[in-house]
Parts: sequence; C-alpha cells; structure tokens
Amino acid sequence: MIVADEQRIRAWAAASASRMQFWSRFVNETNAATVAEIGVYRGNFAARMLADCAGISTYNMIDPWRHLADWNKPANKADEIFERYFGEAMRKTDAWADKRVVLRGKTTDVIHELPDGALDFAYIDGDHTLRGITIDLVKVFPKVRAGGWIGGDDFSPSIWQHSEDYEPTLVWPFAVYFAEAIASRIYALPYKQFLIETTGAGHEFVDLTGRYGALDLRSQLIRKGTEQSGRARLIAGRFRRRRQR
Repeated sequence: MIVADEQRIRAWAAASASRMQFWSRFVNETNAATVAEIGVYRGNFAARMLADCAGISTYNMIDPWRHLADWNKPANKADEIFERYFGEAMRKTDAWADKRVVLRGKTTDVIHELPDGALDFAYIDGDHTLRGITIDLVKVFPKVRAGGWIGGDDFSPSIWQHSEDYEPTLVWPFAVYFAEAIASRIYALPYKQFLIETTGAGHEFVDLTGRYGALDLRSQLIRKGTEQSGRARLIAGRFRRRRQR
C-alpha cells in the first residue's frame, strides 16, 4: 500500500484532468477496498469508481432517492424523478452488483448498518447545506478506520454556490473546522474537492489550489451584502434617471 502523503497527493492532483480521475487514482494507489458514497444521485461517480478500481471489494451506496421537504437545493427533485434516478444508478452499477451495498435512506437512517471502523474511504456528495455536511461528516467519521480517508465534493470557495433562492453551500469552511476538531489534516483539491486523513496526528489545512481564503463567514456575508447594495443602488439610479427624462 502506498502512503498518501502530501507529495503524492499533490502529484495525483496535478496529473488528474477531472475529479473522477483523481479519485480513481487515489482509491487505486491507497488500495481502498471498502468504500462508501453518500449522495449517489444518478450513479455516475459510483459507476466510474467501480469500473476503474478493481480492488474495491464493497461499495456502499447511501442516498434517500426521494424528495426531501427540508432540503433547499437545486438537486432536490420530485419523487418520480428520483425514482428514475435510482433506476439509472442501479443500471449503471449492475455489472458490480456483487460488490455494491444499497442503503436507501438519509444518512441518519442507514449509517448504523455500517460497522464502526469498517471503511477505508468515504466520499460525501449529499446535502451540502450546513446542516447536511455537519450530519454527514459527524455520522460517517466513526465508520472510517483510523488512518482512513474522507473525501467530498462541492468544496466551493464561496458559500454562494447557487442563487439566493437556495441555502448556502457550507462544505467549505465546515469541513476544515471538522478536520480541526478531529486533529487531522485536510486538503483542498482541484475541482472543488476535499480530502481529510483521519489520523488524529494534528490539524493542518493544505490548500493545493490557492483559491481558498479566510475561514470566517463574515467576509463572505459582508461581500454579498455589499454586492446586493450596489445592485440596488444601480437599479434605483436607473429608475430615477428614467423618471427625470
């Protein structure tokens, strides 16, 4: 098994043309055999991992595949659409049916079916609100073996990943706070990915992209408020000029 130290992670990230290419390389190089994905959706990521990583022995697929009344994100579709997505995910991974374990439900409902310390690697791509990423990280952490890894998607440098009609995306900076709480290193990777090593050997935030700034929310909230005020002033000015003509 190759040790996934900072030098190697930097090299793998630099050589990867997409998030899927990076994670395939990471899983193969670290010999991760027992894997879980939270937020399978249409099954593209699962199918790619299973196709590329022959060493995976068990792939746990965690997703409610249903409309959630308390999830205000663009990916929250109607039940009939999620039913189609579920069927699509199953078809895409049918070739590896002997390796997959389908846990259909919210993380809080099904995570107990995984033994503590059972996972080599967990990938989180579910509910990216503050509530969602908190639940997913806290619940999956005990299921990952000491020295294992937690990765994830939508590590957006801006909490305003979507329009103001939706809840902010808080994977960043919450995942960094979480890594600090468990005294572990966390990497910011290209393609808005993150990687936490669950060693407990000490906290460090390693930004391989140069895109991440201060960890506070205040600066982002103030900047957003300033942008809103600027737009409001611009619109008001245009309205006044029209009335004066």
